Amino acid sequence: MSGVIGQPIRRVDGRAKVTGTARYAAEFDVAGLAHAALVSSTVAKGRITAMDTAAAERAEGVLAVITHLNAPRLPYRRMKEPPEVNPESGGPLRALQEPNVLFSGQPIGVVIAETLEQARDAASLVRVTYATATARTRFDTRRARAAGDEGERRRGAAVRALAAAPIRVDERYVHPREHHNAMELHATIAVWEDDRLTLYDKTQWVDNVRAEIAHVFGIPDDHVRVISPFVGGAFGSALRLWPHVTIAALAARHVRRPVRLELTRRELYTGVGFRPHTAQRLALGARRDGTLTAIVHEATAQTSAYEQYTEETLVAPRMTYACPNVLSRYRLVPMDTNTPTYMRAPGLVTGAFALETALDELAVALDMDPLALRLKNYAERNEDDDLPWSSKELRACYRLAADRFGWARRSPAPRSMREGRMRIGYGMATAVYPAYRSEASASATLFADGTALVRTAASDMGPGTYTSMTQVAADALGLPIESVRFELGDTDFPDAPVHGGSITMASVGNAVHAACETLCRRLRTLGDGDGRSYGALLRERGLERMEATAHAKPGDESERYASFAFGAVFAEVRVDADLGVIRVPRIIGAYDAGRIVNPTIARSQCIGGMVGGLGMALLERAEWDARFGRVMNSNIAEYLVPVHADVVELEALFVPADDRRFNALGVKGLAEIGICGVAPAIGNAIYHATGTRVRELPITLEALLR
Repeated sequence: MSGVIGQPIRRVDGRAKVTGTARYAAEFDVAGLAHAALVSSTVAKGRITAMDTAAAERAEGVLAVITHLNAPRLPYRRMKEPPEVNPESGGPLRALQEPNVLFSGQPIGVVIAETLEQARDAASLVRVTYATATARTRFDTRRARAAGDEGERRRGAAVRALAAAPIRVDERYVHPREHHNAMELHATIAVWEDDRLTLYDKTQWVDNVRAEIAHVFGIPDDHVRVISPFVGGAFGSALRLWPHVTIAALAARHVRRPVRLELTRRELYTGVGFRPHTAQRLALGARRDGTLTAIVHEATAQTSAYEQYTEETLVAPRMTYACPNVLSRYRLVPMDTNTPTYMRAPGLVTGAFALETALDELAVALDMDPLALRLKNYAERNEDDDLPWSSKELRACYRLAADRFGWARRSPAPRSMREGRMRIGYGMATAVYPAYRSEASASATLFADGTALVRTAASDMGPGTYTSMTQVAADALGLPIESVRFELGDTDFPDAPVHGGSITMASVGNAVHAACETLCRRLRTLGDGDGRSYGALLRERGLERMEATAHAKPGDESERYASFAFGAVFAEVRVDADLGVIRVPRIIGAYDAGRIVNPTIARSQCIGGMVGGLGMALLERAEWDARFGRVMNSNIAEYLVPVHADVVELEALFVPADDRRFNALGVKGLAEIGICGVAPAIGNAIYHATGTRVRELPITLEALLR
């Protein structure tokens, strides 16, 4: 052991990123590269009756125009085990295979040309005639239907307990459609060599892209290689295989040249998924001392007409607090739009907004401190699954964050804290997110010069995977950090799970640790030594290297324990009494995320989540026009996200924790927990500052001035 776990090591990939040597999907230099541009539908539902591509085909530099009229029929073989990131019901869009239009912005053609400008210009020349149909573009809860196993879940008799409760809160909360808007656009470069395909793709799961593309084209998995060493942010948008990847491969095969297809910012709003619009009813019943007696939670979310996408919106209200009577229902409204998808803390952050806002409203009704109310209903075990926690340090999170924030200085009454024109409000919320783990593999190689190479097919979209895995490997091998090189993002490497759901460190980290330990055991057969002397042992025996591969998978711990990351988030807001302008000068969060491998990177993850939560609370919303079935602010000039001027003091603290019951490294997920609880904490602070309760996100100055 070298003792590097827990140290604030600088990012090992930092130099590559700031010098431009880190290559992202669209940046690979491939000889003979052609460029592609999509033709997208302009109606929300119907059938294509004619496509005039003559002008586009005559345009300068154009190599081909492909539509459903001339595209080859792709096998789309059924997979024995559909990817866990795909909706369980329905099927993905089959690119350029039929004339049916399922949503506005659907890709219905592609132009391939010598340059990107030529491709886009020619794509604008394609003329399409439609037979339109009536589109379901309104979020109409009267059309809602139950969503599979999540349709309804009960504990106790919640309806009866709610009716009998002396103190009740029963309100509606709305979470809008939101889009990921990562810095890097989605892009794919497709290269065929005979019947073998290489894809340079923006993805959070190279192994899945390989498996799905192989089934789409009817070729063996080992005939597809996917490379994705760097991802410039994704937040869940790159978990699935999206149609543009298939189209890039189809186009490259058609023109017999490598083809690059990069979505425009506007195309991201229809080419990949989004966080779904969700309406919720959250009802709480309590005794006069604050003890919860009933929770009723009903969530209705949008999905597409061709796939049934669901989220874990019901989880937080079912398990965050102790309550004997809980009823939860989840329903879906099919709409003629593209399919929603995972976005940082999918479902959990949505349900937590309703729960934590309603709990603050209950505290007001009880004339009780919001923190004291949460402590009153502290859950000593997961009552939803009836399991003990694998570890839980939430009380320590409350205490640490409250002390650092100065919660004791809070004046209880709304509108009671002021500084000049600015009304000041303090708010808080609890953060929870499940700790997941999947199977993973890794290889570790020690060379005779004393350096090591560790590989796995994992991804890194920015959370610090390169650095944290290097630390795990260096620690297990007993090597200095600079002697270890870690590589990822290639299907030629050992298999890894999806880079999402905060599972990477618990999954891949344990595989890396296991591979390095296996290598050490093999090295010890050469003689006594440690990490710094193993290279000499190899040289003495004339060996250039020694390698080991290991596979790590969960045991039965999920059947014996409930594993979650926890946090407490406190926010201060200042609201201009005359103009309603909202500023958030401080957000402080304390987290139980298990063992922290790198506190600097962990802090970066959490403050990034806080910025996302700030956008969720005050800025982000897709402006949906039901007349056209289209997002009207599909750009980052009008779809507002936080900028530096919106952010002042963000602080992330970590309580001592180590969850060896969950996994050998003692880690939990960290990426998602940072965004959880932030929006309701800000909303609760706004109520404290103004006395106005806003139950629909984002909270705007217009809502405060009504």
